[in-house]
Amino acid sequence: MAEIERIRCGNVNSYLIKDHGRAILVDTGRNGFEEKILAQCRKTSVELIVLTHGHMEHVQNTAYLKKALGVPVALHRADLKLIKDNFIEPLQYQGLLGMVIAEVSVKSFEADRIPEFTPEIFLREGDWLKDYGINARVMELPGHTRGSVGLDIDEKDVMVGDALMNMFYPGLSMIYCDREEMIKSAEKISALGARKVYFGHGSPVENRAWNRTGI
Repeated sequence: MAEIERIRCGNVNSYLIKDHGRAILVDTGRNGFEEKILAQCRKTSVELIVLTHGHMEHVQNTAYLKKALGVPVALHRADLKLIKDNFIEPLQYQGLLGMVIAEVSVKSFEADRIPEFTPEIFLREGDWLKDYGINARVMELPGHTRGSVGLDIDEKDVMVGDALMNMFYPGLSMIYCDREEMIKSAEKISALGARKVYFGHGSPVENRAWNRTGI
């Protein structure tokens, strides 16, 4: 069974999924945390970087870590343009907290830069990552972004990126490009049944029925 190590990068999480000395890094965090992430990666044998989606705070250290670790990067093809321009998709929000998060995100998109990198692998629904030492299945979870993905790991844990969030409470993401698609993705996660859910933002919780209010 895989071990999941959460690497806190401010209010964003990166993760190492480790099994018998092999590992995958999920998301790369913001500039300023690259050395912290790299130090943890050096303790195991990382074979792949998986990006759950293309937003700034989840991919900004990818070029640096890709070069330092000498490993390929995997992303859903629908987010390829997003890593070059985070404004390419509309950013909608729900409620007052969603408005605040959206405003902070827009300021970051304007001020920050994603160092250029090219993914070698384009993830699709049902892809298995066994070739990289991890028993995980890729899930397409569109809505937050068009190319958002998650990982169902050992049928025990599920990594959801920002398809769900736990910034103030665990629930639906408060910012998204397509709300109806996001709700469908949340229902897809619920349908997995017993899993521990690992978010791009916040601490893990047990899986549940993720309803429209997120509560």
